[in-house]
Amino acid sequence: MLKYGLIIIEDAAQALYSKFNGKCAGTFGLAGTFSFYPAKVLGCFGDGGAVITSDDRIAERVALLRDHGRNEDAEVVTWGTNSRLDNIQAAILNMKLKTFKNDIERRREIAFMYDKALREIDDLILPPPPDEDKKHYDVYQNYELESGHRDELRSFLAERGIGTIIQWGGKAVHQFEGLGFDNVHLPVVERMTSNFLMLPMHTALTDEDVGYVCDCVKDFYSADYMD
Repeated sequence: MLKYGLIIIEDAAQALYSKFNGKCAGTFGLAGTFSFYPAKVLGCFGDGGAVITSDDRIAERVALLRDHGRNEDAEVVTWGTNSRLDNIQAAILNMKLKTFKNDIERRREIAFMYDKALREIDDLILPPPPDEDKKHYDVYQNYELESGHRDELRSFLAERGIGTIIQWGGKAVHQFEGLGFDNVHLPVVERMTSNFLMLPMHTALTDEDVGYVCDCVKDFYSADYMD
């Protein structure tokens, strides 16, 4: 930012409490955004989000935009929207904040279990495990791997009661025709999106649940099945 004079606005929607070199996501630029959608690491019951900034002018502007352009005196001074977090969602978030750090540690434990059990399967490309690189602290909002047999693996797991997710239908931004990216071909991105698969990742998973997922993935890659 300093070298090129750029303004950085971070999309840290899924990265609350993740860190690089000890610095939290959302704090590297002029402002950062977080999502409180129910599926996020800190989620409310409905929908919500937050903007953080160290700039008083931006903080004031965002506060106006979120509440019909009204200032602290309830006077409308600019155009705005109705983007306030309601009290019920705020109360749920306040409660969940009490266990938030423990929830993150549990996600990291699950990620370590996946890595330990599946790292020897050549067809899979796994996310880096916790603490592999001391510069990075991942909160594992998702556990997304790459499989050269993604669709077959997904069907195999579904038959055994394991739900998985293919994010955005397996498409990258340029692959949605309605967005107008005509004649754009990104072979590396397209290979990755055709292989991406999310395994279960949430704090309600028990060690036994994770072990069952891993056993089923290994069963899929067993010699009998792959032959």
